Amino acid sequence: IVSSSPSRKTAMMRKPMLLFGTSGVAFVIFLFIYQLENSRDRRGTMHVWSIFVIKQNWLWLFKYRKSLNLCQPAAVFRSFSVFVVVERILKLHEPRKALLRETCLKNKMYSEGKENWEDMPVHELDFLVVDDNHGIIYCFVPKVACTNWKRVMVDCPFLSFHSQHLFMYFLSRHSSLRIVVLQARMKHYTKFLFVRNPFVRLISAFRDKFQKRNNLFYRSTSRHILKKYGNISDPPASVDEAFDSGLHVSFSNFIQFLVDPETEKDEPFEPHWKQMHRLCHPCLIDYNFIGHQETLQMDVEHLLTILNLENDITFPTSYENISTLDYLSNWFGVLPLEDRRKLYKIYEPDFELFGYPKPEELLQD
Repeated sequence: IVSSSPSRKTAMMRKPMLLFGTSGVAFVIFLFIYQLENSRDRRGTMHVWSIFVIKQNWLWLFKYRKSLNLCQPAAVFRSFSVFVVVERILKLHEPRKALLRETCLKNKMYSEGKENWEDMPVHELDFLVVDDNHGIIYCFVPKVACTNWKRVMVDCPFLSFHSQHLFMYFLSRHSSLRIVVLQARMKHYTKFLFVRNPFVRLISAFRDKFQKRNNLFYRSTSRHILKKYGNISDPPASVDEAFDSGLHVSFSNFIQFLVDPETEKDEPFEPHWKQMHRLCHPCLIDYNFIGHQETLQMDVEHLLTILNLENDITFPTSYENISTLDYLSNWFGVLPLEDRRKLYKIYEPDFELFGYPKPEELLQD
């Protein structure tokens, strides 16, 4: 009688155990999917993305199956725990998406006269950046944690949504294929953006662009504002000359510039004060996650957990976002009431779409 070697016996025992462990993980996943599918009415469209996240984790388990011991109950429990955490986060953020959907349905003007993102010229997607490695699309809004996200992108290389050098040049020569690629990304990638109180964002833009020495911006914008709204017939040629002589664009001048109907007749708003919905088109693009500057650190942690990147990416600590009424009143209270009301009408869609309360105190006598 020839006995089998211990290693051979171990290998023979390992196969059924591995099969059992894999089957257990699959059972947990499909049970969770069944639960999501049967809560469609309660969850709106959010269950679709939950299933997508589950599939991502299933692929992750398959990819690293050799390094995981699926025969251990702890591995199965870990996988299920990930799904539970993701589900809890999605539920927490669902009200933001629900409000956005409801507001878009109520006001068709916010859809810009289009049915979906495919009706837009490609250049209107310029603020979408894509990470093909992780399946992510991010709409960046200037003055909303944009610098921090750029730091993150150093380790997580993002590319322009529609201009990827030779590959996209090839697609531009074959437009039907190009559309298929864009459609696939929009359908399968996780899409997110971060927003901010519109008036606080304007304050941040003003401080960044008009209270710092930026000669390029001074020549392109500040000189025009000083001349037209600051009653300076011949503004200095450079930002250094202007600052040294005490000439600055005031916040009042800046707001006059924004509410003047002639401003956008010349050219569209500069991205730093362009309305957030015009940058990211949230009524045409179904974003999976909407973060707020006011809850930035928590939202970033939630997003990275959902993307399974919390151990790969460290988001820089952000300063406290100030959006109190007193802070807004200090800036806007000195403006004429008519200008405040005009300004609100310009940014009203952003207030409504992203759940920021109307600043009634600033719009009344």
